[in-house]
Amino acid sequence: MHIDLSGKTALVTGSTAGIGHAIAKGFAATGANVVINGRGQAKVDAAVAAVSKVAKGGKVTGVAADVSTADGCAKLVAAQPDVDILINNTGIFEPKPFFEIPDEDWQRFFDVNVMSGVRLSRAYMPAMLERNWGRIVFIASESALMIPKEMIHYGMTKTAQLSVSRGLAELTRGTAVTVNAVMPGPTMSEGVQTFVADLAKQNGQSESEAAANFIKQHRPGSLIQRFATVEEIANMVVYVSSKEAAATNGAALRAEGGLLQTIA
Repeated sequence: MHIDLSGKTALVTGSTAGIGHAIAKGFAATGANVVINGRGQAKVDAAVAAVSKVAKGGKVTGVAADVSTADGCAKLVAAQPDVDILINNTGIFEPKPFFEIPDEDWQRFFDVNVMSGVRLSRAYMPAMLERNWGRIVFIASESALMIPKEMIHYGMTKTAQLSVSRGLAELTRGTAVTVNAVMPGPTMSEGVQTFVADLAKQNGQSESEAAANFIKQHRPGSLIQRFATVEEIANMVVYVSSKEAAATNGAALRAEGGLLQTIA
């Protein structure tokens, strides 16, 4: 299958590193115009330069804005008033025992992981509906359905993303706009690499041993028995954002390595 998104503009939040950066590269390879987003200008500029190297005809631009705040979202929308494809990728995670999670952390996780996508979808979706084409994708997690006991506040936000994406999909009835969520499992992004490196130091292991032991101990249901690559997640996101995926709407798409023991 050849995916051609020439002429379409794709905004990927949190795309200076990790899964978001891989998604941005994936869109650039389809010929799309790509908008990079991150909080710091230097990182945005570096990501624009990196993604430009794989671009197939489309422009690559960047906007530095903190989408965890209403002001940051407004800044991003002002700089990029219209997009065809919105990837709500910005997110944070942090293992912490439930009884040690203060109110401020619950609010911070909700603002970053949920409200960023709510605000940007509210800003960009009306124009998609008006021109009768658009794609919105929320990057959720298998943790939306299999809440990790070590990150209950994170799991809560991922479940909320599934609710928002499904609800927005209901608003697209009879149009060529789709809204979906993608649920990655454990993925070896830069943030996870740091997490695994810390585990390795704590336990006196190599990073490969720490990664393998994490999957064995904390995600034993994984069928692939490893962390996914960021590119593997990006492939799913680019596909569901394509013209070829027009019949996929309101879905929570699994890219979690078989962790969820359900056929639905």
